[in-house]
Amino acid sequence: MKTAAQAYGNVATQTSSPRELEANLLLEAASRLQAATERPGEPLQTALNHNRKLWTLLLSAVTNKDNPLDVSIRQNVANLGLFVCKQTLSAQLDPKPANLLPLIQINRQIAAGLLGR
Repeated sequence: MKTAAQAYGNVATQTSSPRELEANLLLEAASRLQAATERPGEPLQTALNHNRKLWTLLLSAVTNKDNPLDVSIRQNVANLGLFVCKQTLSAQLDPKPANLLPLIQINRQIAAGLLGR
């Protein structure tokens, strides 16, 4: 039997636009990273891996030849994605809050742009 939260999540996913879904995923990843900086017991490597996987999917989508976005936007997102992957590696090697802050800020700013804020 599904819980109310699961049922709501399924409906929200079905009724969200792709932009809203991407924004929500970025905000979730930012929240996980933020929690890892604030609470020592939070699984930092799990949060970093989640963020890396999300950005790998975004990179894959934006570099797909069938992507309808303007080439300059696709290139900017791809460059940002490469920076995120490099910063994620740095944070995995040296997990201090200063290495996580750029990842959190980028995710939140991209999400805000997707949501039109």
